[in-house]
Amino acid sequence: MDMLWSGWGDPAKAAPLPETVTGLLRDWLGVKPRTAEPVALTDIAVPEPGLEPAALQALSAAVGGEEHVRTDAESRIRHTRGKSTPDLLRMREGEVDDIPAAVVLPADHDDLLAALRACAEHGLAVVPFGGGTSVVGGLAPARRGPFVALDLRRMDQLLALDPVSRTATLQPGLRAPHAEALLAEQGFTLGHFPQSFEWATIGGFAAARSSGQASAGYGRFDEMVLGLTVATPEGTLDTGRAPRSAAGPDLRQLVLGSEGAFGVITSVTVRIRPLPATRVYEGWRFDSFEAGAAALRRLAQDGPRPTVLRLSDETETLIGLAQPDAIGAAVDGQQSAGCTAIAGYEGTDEDTSYRRERASAVLRDCGGTPLGEEPGQRWAHGRYSAPYLRDSLLDAGAFVETLETATFWSRVPELYASVRDALSTTLTEAGTPPLIMCHISHVYENGASLYFTVVSAQGDEPVVHWEKAKHAANEAILAAGGTISHHHGVGTDHRDWYVREAGPLGIEALQAVKRRLDPRGLLNPGVLLPLD
Repeated sequence: MDMLWSGWGDPAKAAPLPETVTGLLRDWLGVKPRTAEPVALTDIAVPEPGLEPAALQALSAAVGGEEHVRTDAESRIRHTRGKSTPDLLRMREGEVDDIPAAVVLPADHDDLLAALRACAEHGLAVVPFGGGTSVVGGLAPARRGPFVALDLRRMDQLLALDPVSRTATLQPGLRAPHAEALLAEQGFTLGHFPQSFEWATIGGFAAARSSGQASAGYGRFDEMVLGLTVATPEGTLDTGRAPRSAAGPDLRQLVLGSEGAFGVITSVTVRIRPLPATRVYEGWRFDSFEAGAAALRRLAQDGPRPTVLRLSDETETLIGLAQPDAIGAAVDGQQSAGCTAIAGYEGTDEDTSYRRERASAVLRDCGGTPLGEEPGQRWAHGRYSAPYLRDSLLDAGAFVETLETATFWSRVPELYASVRDALSTTLTEAGTPPLIMCHISHVYENGASLYFTVVSAQGDEPVVHWEKAKHAANEAILAAGGTISHHHGVGTDHRDWYVREAGPLGIEALQAVKRRLDPRGLLNPGVLLPLD
C-alpha cells in the first residue's frame, strides 16, 4: 500500500474528531471549518518530466528496464516532498513546483551505483526516497532543474542474521514493520519504534539518526548500527568491521545523519535483541512538569532505567495527547491537574519484574502517584496515532505541527520556557493564538529531548505564519543551548541553524567530504548542507 499522498499513512485511520475536540478548537482557538475541499490528485496540473530520451534510456538500463523508471503523474506526485504540515497544506492546494522528473527503483547495490553514474552523466540531481516520512524538508532539494527520486522499495530484504553475534544486515528500503516481522521469525527484535514506525524504512532511520519511543531501553538507532554500505557517485563506501574499533575516526558516524547528502545507504548491519517475553506499560502522575522531569532524570542517571520513559506537561496531559487515541477525554472528564508519565518495561519476566519494582520505588520517592496499567496500555495502543490525528485536525480547519530539540538536564527548564514563549508570541501576533503542548520523549544520563506540539487556527496564511513561528522557535533553541534537532533531522528546514550549530570550520569540513564523494553536488542538494 502507498502512503496517502496528501496526508499520513492509511487514509482509513484518520477518523473524524469527536465533538468535544471540535468544540475546544472552536471555543479556545477560533478554528473555523474549511471553506474548500483539498484538490483531488487527478486534478493537479503536473509539468512534463523534462528529461532527455538519452537520460531515460540510461536510467532504465541502470535498474533493469523501463518499468522501473516511472514518469507518470501519480508516481511523481507521491514522491513530492515529505510529511510536514506545510508539505501537506501545499499538496492539498495542488502545489507541485518541486516535483521529481522521474521515480527510479533500483533492486540492489549495483543497480544503485549504475543509477548514480547515469544521473552524473546527465546532470540529474538525486533524492533518496524511503518511506517519505521526512518532516523537515529532507525530500525537497534546493537545486532547481530536473531531479529524480530514488525509491528504494525494491531493496527490502533481510540479507543476513548472525544469532551468535546478535547482528542482522538489512536493506535500506525495508519498512520497519516488515523488518520486525522478519527478525521475529528468528526470535529477535530491533527494538526501534518511532512514531513513523508503520511507514519509515531502515535506510531512513540511519540517514536521519532516528530515535524510537523505547530508546531508554534499546537505544537510538545510531547506537544500534554496526556497519553501513553506501553507494556514491565516486564508488562504494564500506564501514564497520567490528563492534568497536580504534582504527581512526569512525566513518559510520559520517554517514549516520547525513540524509543522503554524501551517498545512498544500500545496507545496514545492526545489533538485535531477543524478543521480550514480557511487555508492561503503566502510567504515573506528578504534580508538575518540574517534579516529573526530576523523577525521569533520577532514573536516567541512577537507574534502574525503564525501556520506555516519557513525561507529558500539564497542557498535553489535560488535552489527552499523552494517549492520542483518547484525545479530548481528559478535558471532557475534568481530569485532575498534573502531568502524566509513561513507564514501560520489556524483557525477561525476571528482569522486567525487577526493574519495574525498583523504578516504581524511585518514582514514588520523587512524588509520583501510580495510575496503573490502563494509561500505559492506552499509550501503547495509540503510540502511532498522532500523525493520523494531525490529518483529522487539518480536515477540521486547525493547524497543527511539531518540533523537537534536546539539551542537558540543567538547561531543560530554560529551553522549555524559551521555545514555548517564542511560539506563543509569534503566532499570537499573527492572529492565531496557539495551544502549545510538550513532552520529554527521550532521556539520557546527561539530558533529555523536548517534543512540542502546536495547535492553532489556520488563518489566512498558515504556512507563512508557521514559518515565522518556526524561525522564532529555532532562534530560541540555539539561544537556550539546545540542538536544532534531536531525531527529526536537518533537511532544508533546519539547515541554516545547523550551519550555526556546527560552526564555519565544521561545515567546511563536511563540504569537503561532499565534494570528494559527490563532486557534482547531485545528492540531495541543499539538504543538510548549503549549496557549495
